[in-house]
Amino acid sequence: MEFMATTHVAIIGGGPGGYEAALVARKAGADVTLVERQGMGGNAVLTDVVPSKTAIATAEWRTIADRAPQLGIRDAHGSESTAHVVDVAAVNARIRALVAKQSGDISSRMADNGITVLHGSATLTPEGNVVVDGETLDADVVLLAVGARPRVVEGAEPDNDRILTWTQLYDLAELPEHLIVVGSGVTGAEFAGAYSLLGSEVTLVSSGDRVLPREDPEAAALVQEVFAERGMNVMGGTRAQSVKNTGVGVEVTLADGRVVTGSHCLMAVGSIPNTDSLGLEEAGVELDERGYITVDRVSRTSARGIYAAGDCTGVLPLASVAATQGRIAMAHALGDAVTPLDLRHVASAVFTAPEIATVGASEEELKERGLFYEVSRLDLARNPRAKMLGIDQGFVKIFGHTVTGQVLGAVIVGSRASEHIFPLSLAVTHHLTVDDVAGVFTVYPSLSGTTAEVARRLHHLSDQARV
Repeated sequence: MEFMATTHVAIIGGGPGGYEAALVARKAGADVTLVERQGMGGNAVLTDVVPSKTAIATAEWRTIADRAPQLGIRDAHGSESTAHVVDVAAVNARIRALVAKQSGDISSRMADNGITVLHGSATLTPEGNVVVDGETLDADVVLLAVGARPRVVEGAEPDNDRILTWTQLYDLAELPEHLIVVGSGVTGAEFAGAYSLLGSEVTLVSSGDRVLPREDPEAAALVQEVFAERGMNVMGGTRAQSVKNTGVGVEVTLADGRVVTGSHCLMAVGSIPNTDSLGLEEAGVELDERGYITVDRVSRTSARGIYAAGDCTGVLPLASVAATQGRIAMAHALGDAVTPLDLRHVASAVFTAPEIATVGASEEELKERGLFYEVSRLDLARNPRAKMLGIDQGFVKIFGHTVTGQVLGAVIVGSRASEHIFPLSLAVTHHLTVDDVAGVFTVYPSLSGTTAEVARRLHHLSDQARV
């Protein structure tokens, strides 16, 4: 793409929304300056996705090791013991090293592409100009990708000692003896599951009757059942009123008056956007009642020439969505072809063990929209590859339109479900039918064979569409 004059783009925030936008803008020929106050990669790399999923992956390896005796693997002395010990200090040291490596790789990529990175804090003037530590940037287009931070509950303020947010877990030198996790959404469930596998006693406090209330009910029920089998105590239907550091542990007082004692408490009660003290409203950038930046499907804010991407928009707190918003913003701002963001095509995963991966419409959404659909479902335990790997939990579920046979949505629960959802993401995004999915060759034996078989069981839907 060629421009009559160079377009100057200023990006505030170096997370996925910011650095992906920077690459798109630079490739289009723009002069790009990115401002980041913590480190390249933003929360996704520094304190959230990369470190948390590394800890979870470590915990998952322990489940694999514990299955060794079932597969006929013993130690040199013939013992079938599964008493594996986790060195949390070593785990966290590895996490910090991986974080530094990933952040450094992103910084190198910025430099290789001629993108200027400024380390500092930025604000907007009422005219919409970007000011970095007192110096005004020359910018024709501005992208706000300032992210979000853990929500703090009054009476349960984190102290980076025993009362923690998920950003502070990586400073622990020892495994918590008894971790109380407050919040049973994705973050709470992931960490509760991980630390249970690492060897901590875990109590999960849930305000609802079940964990993961926004996930497929059958999938969430299976994960909760697995949690219970591993000895986790799930306390549903209550909230944490306050948390006290006693010096030797924590006391969590619940809304019903009960007090739960443990060694540490993780507060996983949501996030708030980093939109305060930036001068956004003075610059004409509209915020909603929760403080999130209001954007349309091409990432425009209410202020001309100012776009926003990522968790600060409250659209969907996923790194993949942030990156897509950033790319769309730059394409729109610089005159390239744009496909507006469509949340119906977003694939997401919960990194518990087993994982939950979803794409497209949920069954609840299909009922609300009044669509005609049928469900096909099979357990992974009957899959030959799963049997070889010792996998006996999980399932594949597909929702197909009863008239057209189109794949409307899907749920996979099982090991590496986040990887196996991809073909169904293609199906949902490109409006493929169940026959399109069923007609593709799969390797035998493979876990993906179950996906094809589930689609094959809906074959008659496409038959009806041709009548």
